[in-house]
Amino acid sequence: MSLFLCAVIYVMTRQNPIRLALGKGLSGVACGLALVVSYVAGIYSLQNTSVANTLLLFSTAPFMTAILARTFLGEIVRWQTWVAILIALSGVLVMVLGDTRQAALLGDLAALAAALGFAVFTILLRRGKSSDMMPAVLISGLLSIPIMALLCVQSGQTLTIQATDFAISTGLGIFQMGMGLLLFTLGSTALPAAKLTLLALSEVFFAPLWVWIFLDEAVRQQTLMGGSILVLAIIWNIMADQRRALPTLK
Repeated sequence: MSLFLCAVIYVMTRQNPIRLALGKGLSGVACGLALVVSYVAGIYSLQNTSVANTLLLFSTAPFMTAILARTFLGEIVRWQTWVAILIALSGVLVMVLGDTRQAALLGDLAALAAALGFAVFTILLRRGKSSDMMPAVLISGLLSIPIMALLCVQSGQTLTIQATDFAISTGLGIFQMGMGLLLFTLGSTALPAAKLTLLALSEVFFAPLWVWIFLDEAVRQQTLMGGSILVLAIIWNIMADQRRALPTLK
């Protein structure tokens, strides 16, 4: 991911990507660390709970961002968003309490930690008045290399990687992480925020379907119930934003 983003940043700016990343200073490091927390917690969640739970719980990030923006940036949170947050919390409780196994519970909590890390990343970007997220994402990739190496050594895992795993990691780094962030950034310049957020929800809808088809991973009833409540809260909040953005007809 880091190599891919270095190439993209250089092509887009014709400047040294590492120098641009270092130019972000402490705010860039903080953004990078927030994303590292999101990466690590997300991986841990996928290893200990279902894919559906991980992605559905991660989709609470916009609500966490709204609360943090109100607390640290003084941004106004509309009443519709507060209602959506309460509805989403009920969906989260249904999902988390649906599986009382300790590993699954820790996995669900890790998914929420991943969402919180991404929310903090978003708040730091807003606070710095920066719309260029690529150098900060590059910092997260560079920081995650030594951090993940230390975690592997501490857990007794070797740093040697098999050829198949290396190919999978390369594909994830370039297409799933790097290309995904690049396309999302480019799309944000052409689409309204509400439509962009709604399109981003397609990952939440389709990921459980893919693992059911290819890995035969069944989705629990509590996940379907809680996830439906959560997704409805997100869609209702987006629709409220769209209605608010419509010009008033005289």
